[in-house]
Amino acid sequence: MKVISVSINGEVRQFDHPVSVATLLEQMQLTGKRIALERNGEILPRGQFNQQLLADGDRLEIVVAVGGG
Repeated sequence: MKVISVSINGEVRQFDHPVSVATLLEQMQLTGKRIALERNGEILPRGQFNQQLLADGDRLEIVVAVGGG
């Protein structure tokens, strides 16, 4: 079985099986938060999080919106 290596905000994480973007966000405890996610230089719409599986070499940038004044 091939290990999948993904860069998330510059930090490499490895998975031993395909993981969806939604599952990754759940593992990172970001479910339900207001985030922007860029995958390999392109913004990924929230509606695609469940369908998109991470691939070896993907580069993700995740920005969490912080409210307040």
